[in-house]
Amino acid sequence: MPINPNGPVNGSLEGQLASMALDRAAYVPPHLRARAAQTGDQNNGWSESPNAAPPRRPDSFGGSMRTSSGSSWAPRGGSGGGFGGGRSASSSWANPPSRDSGTGARRGGDGYGYWKDGKHITAPRNPTTERELYGDAEDPLKQHTGINFDKYEDIPVEATGAGVPEPVTQFTNPPLDPVLLENIQYARYTTPTPVQKYSIPIVAAGRDLMACAQTGSGKTGGFLFPILSASFAAGPRAPPADPNSNYGRRRAYPTALILAPTRELVSQIHDEARKFAYRSWVRPAVVYGGADINQQLRQIERGCDLLSATPGRLVDLIERGRISLANIQYLVLDEADRMLDMGFEPQIRRIVQGEDMPDVMQRQTLMFSATFPRDIQLLAKDFLKEYIFLSVGRVGSTSENITQKIEYVEDNDKRSVLLDILHSEPQGGLTLVFVETKRMADMLSEYLMNNRFPATSIHGDRTQRERELALTTFRSGRTPIMVATAVAARGLDIPNVTHVINYDLPSDIDDYVHRIGRTGRAGNTGTSTAFFNRGNKNIVRELIGLLREANQEVPGWLDTVAAESSFGGGGRGGRGGGRGGRGGGGNRDFRSAGGGFSSGGGRGGGRGGYSNGPSYSGGDMVEVAEAHGPTEEVAEGEAGGEHQGLGPELWNHLCNPFPYALFRLDNTHSLVRRALDNDYDDMT
Repeated sequence: MPINPNGPVNGSLEGQLASMALDRAAYVPPHLRARAAQTGDQNNGWSESPNAAPPRRPDSFGGSMRTSSGSSWAPRGGSGGGFGGGRSASSSWANPPSRDSGTGARRGGDGYGYWKDGKHITAPRNPTTERELYGDAEDPLKQHTGINFDKYEDIPVEATGAGVPEPVTQFTNPPLDPVLLENIQYARYTTPTPVQKYSIPIVAAGRDLMACAQTGSGKTGGFLFPILSASFAAGPRAPPADPNSNYGRRRAYPTALILAPTRELVSQIHDEARKFAYRSWVRPAVVYGGADINQQLRQIERGCDLLSATPGRLVDLIERGRISLANIQYLVLDEADRMLDMGFEPQIRRIVQGEDMPDVMQRQTLMFSATFPRDIQLLAKDFLKEYIFLSVGRVGSTSENITQKIEYVEDNDKRSVLLDILHSEPQGGLTLVFVETKRMADMLSEYLMNNRFPATSIHGDRTQRERELALTTFRSGRTPIMVATAVAARGLDIPNVTHVINYDLPSDIDDYVHRIGRTGRAGNTGTSTAFFNRGNKNIVRELIGLLREANQEVPGWLDTVAAESSFGGGGRGGRGGGRGGRGGGGNRDFRSAGGGFSSGGGRGGGRGGYSNGPSYSGGDMVEVAEAHGPTEEVAEGEAGGEHQGLGPELWNHLCNPFPYALFRLDNTHSLVRRALDNDYDDMT
């Protein structure tokens, strides 16, 4: 593991990183800076050297440059809405597309093709743009998705529903558009993953889809490939007449909408969309909370065909009259279980059912996630029609590509054990350390810096600028250790993460699965280490089952703790629904005979109390349980869903004031835990 040559550093995050020279760009003399901007048509504002950094300006961050005629927010390849910066004014992002009135025809700008007379005219190749989008194939430190997909051949796949199309085995035309096939080749994808083998023909056939697949299995490509392929072939749709479009302010009419719970995840989806929309007429765009909304407005005015968004910011832009959903053909809910489970249901229902989006019969709806508990499947019925349920592998289980180690470590010993692990780490990989609270993330990051380990942290209290800086320096390896709360736990695909350390184990087994899924992605190998003690016994049985499913070693002392937990009445059942075992149902279609659910409830298995706590009985009442510390999980429970029978307004009103609340309504018991450390609120 690299050592900080500057020794202990105090101060703010940016001050610490600045003192370590982590974000220092190559110096460009003043008389050459204007020349760099003038050659933007060839280099998108970059130096001709493939490794050179763009010139910095006082108002720039992470490589973003403010130009005289455009926004600094427009994303650069691999950067996604601010991760790494924008192009110069000569970039295609600064040129709004022109439309032929009433025809939907569109002229292309730099780096983009266009649609004319019913034909898709692609732009010429640009080596600099390709290097930005797809990276350098010769970089030995970068894991490229698609390199080890042969390891997925033996993963079982179950598809249920009427008329399931035959899966594909290769990326071919048909069903994929030739332009998309070229972009897939540039990205060095060789073989479809199991979820892609099924999702491509399912979406191409016009069917709705609910897909469950393990993390790192190519879910993003699973919905982007068929959507982009169909868009390339069909061309743009003419926008409806818009009487409110005046004073040069146009309303955007995307044809594909992708909703995800966090700003980091939508930025990552946007990055992938840019890779596979390269040289085509399709303009991807991204909006999320925490960034300057005016810059985002300018960006979507330049082109917004495929929109990735967080629910809160999208609602804001709809209210401002700047985005219309009237042209939506494809709706994608990524990490759908987490969006619904963490309180986004009212916003999602407003977007899908309360605005001008075509109804369920007039659009295609795709839901992707690593887990789909039973209550989420029931809610999904309102968004999907005659859908196909796709379960790839043991949904919610972990990949055998991840070597899982469980270490018994008391709380007071965690720091010293962490240092021992980091000292023994080989150089070259990235290490992700998960903690439960924002305060611990900052404290542990500072502790590592003081012990000469370059580290950064990311959590919900960080500003967008700080988040981008942390992710940029971590991805580049300048700070190869990142301490994170659950904000980075789901969906993010950061190449070359070789080790995930659960410094604080989560209280929910699904969160454990998603955390360790940040390594071992796309068939690559990785290591996971978890610090376990008796304070974590509430998940010990699910953890043992998970280890055995993935053919991992189970320490003998872990079985002992499990036996103690069972003797004492057991911990809470966990979410269980994603395991496919007790609790059941998370990886099965609930429409099937028996629903795939055990009689013990769709979520948790047996109750046994919370950490062997007191039991409650009798009467309709609401009681507040003692808070044992902040968490990043919102809802836990049993009986197949906490809020059955409660409207979303009452549910949110009851949950919001309390970190932990025990609700007993109509003799239905549920333990509800509202996140004090909630990193999923993208409202600004």
